[in-house]
Amino acid sequence: MKIKILGSGCKNCVTLAKNAEEALKDLGMEAEIIKVTDFKDIASYGIMSTPGFVIDEEVVSYGKVLKPAAIKEILEKK
Repeated sequence: MKIKILGSGCKNCVTLAKNAEEALKDLGMEAEIIKVTDFKDIASYGIMSTPGFVIDEEVVSYGKVLKPAAIKEILEKK
């Protein structure tokens, strides 16, 4: 599984990445977390606000910092 955090590297993006790591740890899952900071690459996902949260090339959230519990819910459905 590949998780991408789309954003400039701002505080919200960093927090989202940490929350993703925490959710993965709680579930005993492993995934590669990739930070995408190039705005051309971010735009290719069709989102207009960051941070974006992408799992296996599917945009599952954008414009908000998901809490670990919300990320766990998403991951359990994958």
